[in-house]
Amino acid sequence: MNVLVVDIGGSHVKMLASGHTESRQFDSGKDLTPRAMVDRVREMTADWRYDVVSLGYPGKVGPNGPEEEPGNLAHGWVGFDFGKAFGKPVRVVNDAAMQAIGGYTGGRMLFLGLGTGLGSALVAERVVVPLELGNLPYKTGELLSDRLGKRGLEKYGKAEWVRMVGEVTGVLRVAMMADYVVLGGGNAAEVDPLPEGVRRGGNADAFTGGFRLWEDDVEPHDRPPSTAWRVVP
Repeated sequence: MNVLVVDIGGSHVKMLASGHTESRQFDSGKDLTPRAMVDRVREMTADWRYDVVSLGYPGKVGPNGPEEEPGNLAHGWVGFDFGKAFGKPVRVVNDAAMQAIGGYTGGRMLFLGLGTGLGSALVAERVVVPLELGNLPYKTGELLSDRLGKRGLEKYGKAEWVRMVGEVTGVLRVAMMADYVVLGGGNAAEVDPLPEGVRRGGNADAFTGGFRLWEDDVEPHDRPPSTAWRVVP
């Protein structure tokens, strides 16, 4: 089975298909509708063969797809029929959850995506639980997404921001009983040194996660159902 992975971000939409090593991308933004996204993806991947699609969405996702409109794209995503638009089976997951799946190496893992805001997910035994830790209050009255997101980095400067990342990841690791924490997102590279029990995810984790979403559908079914990936809505 060939999989097309589409990672939707506020600045870019990135794509990679099975059997290829070089990703493709185009600019996104507040004018990007789901129909425009699908049309552009199909145009730019016309020479790629794929049977199914994995879609990383920057917002809350339920059993039937997006459940809230993204803050950094145009409206119209909730209720949009991606399967009909692509003409292929589509699995839509939160973008942080897709990155978390790609960075998972076993045990109990907490993923924190350091980008415009704060993405988060917990993974244990191939069960993925998307979280909204960015909505937790920080001790000064701000939210964690304000402190650890792009605005916090710009407001407080790199040194103080890195200190806060270390402080918060330590607390969250204990609270979530995580064996380790993986930092992803565009600002993960700014965290140096890495806190104890924390490692940096790779740029390709979102694509790896998208491919893994369809692992349980690979024939023949040569492993028990307990090894299949399951994303909790």
